[in-house]
Amino acid sequence: MSLPTLARHATIPTPPGPFTVLVQSDSDGRDVVLASGWTDDTADLLQVVHASLRPAGSERVDDLAVLDVVEKFFAGDVTAIDEVVVRQRSGPFLQEAWEVLRTVPAGRPDSYAAFAARCGRPAAVRAAANACARNAAALFVPCHRVLGSDGGLGGFRWGTPVKRWLLDHEAAHAPVAA
Repeated sequence: MSLPTLARHATIPTPPGPFTVLVQSDSDGRDVVLASGWTDDTADLLQVVHASLRPAGSERVDDLAVLDVVEKFFAGDVTAIDEVVVRQRSGPFLQEAWEVLRTVPAGRPDSYAAFAARCGRPAAVRAAANACARNAAALFVPCHRVLGSDGGLGGFRWGTPVKRWLLDHEAAHAPVAA
């Protein structure tokens, strides 16, 4: 499939700061998230998109449908992000790890060790942490839901204050576990 040379992006204010989403249309005309994060500088996002998916640039638009989902998330529907279509590319472990990240429930974060086990590779704690660090689609692939084994925040591309805010928000609004 041939991808368009330009993506589109839009930024909205959120409690932890400006949030930008970079999207491209797929062959069915649906917007697919290539990258997202707490920045208003698209260069921050373009650099984390895998080279095989990276558009030549991005045009700013006033609105994207995915921003309605982001607004729902920040209004308290922390599961609203679960069905957003994301496109990332890397090796098999990272691809699988990003899919597994989407199964970590809001309000119930994993440790890096538990995340590695969830990925089927309990000894691969560093690889699991690398999957979080290389995730381009922050929020939609919720790498913020993985903590250090000591319960510490660990790292986060967009800063630990943003990570702390997201975890607290999700804890306050998470659906009751069955």
